Amino acid sequence: MPKVKTNRVKYPEGWELIEPTLRELDAKMREAEMDTHDGKRKCEALWPIFKLSHQRSRYVYDLYYRRKEISKELYEFCLDQGYADRNLIAKWKKSGYERLCCLRCIQPRDHNYGTTCVCRVPKHLREEKAIECVHCGCQGCASGD
Repeated sequence: MPKVKTNRVKYPEGWELIEPTLRELDAKMREAEMDTHDGKRKCEALWPIFKLSHQRSRYVYDLYYRRKEISKELYEFCLDQGYADRNLIAKWKKSGYERLCCLRCIQPRDHNYGTTCVCRVPKHLREEKAIECVHCGCQGCASGD
């Protein structure tokens, strides 16, 4: 007879320290997803979701790599359970991508002429000083800013 699968997740040690913040960000995410899109452009409706996803991933990244307050086991658990974006954090560890807002901003296939997003251009090299990324609403995530 096959084993019965249960949905019980065993939380690693230290989970109770970060759980309230992650639950709060999840609640904000649900609220952003349910928010009406009246009066907004199609791309603007997704900006709060991108912002909250970035904030949640940055929170887990900072706890593990900067402040060293959580264990590797808890860090891996957060990545596996979808509390943080593994690919975005992998980019943050590379030189030049420390302030990257989202992965869509560096994918050449999503932009004209096969380049990256305008928010990746350092502020001192821009012709226009006030810009917003079409994908996530970022106003500048170049490392040199």
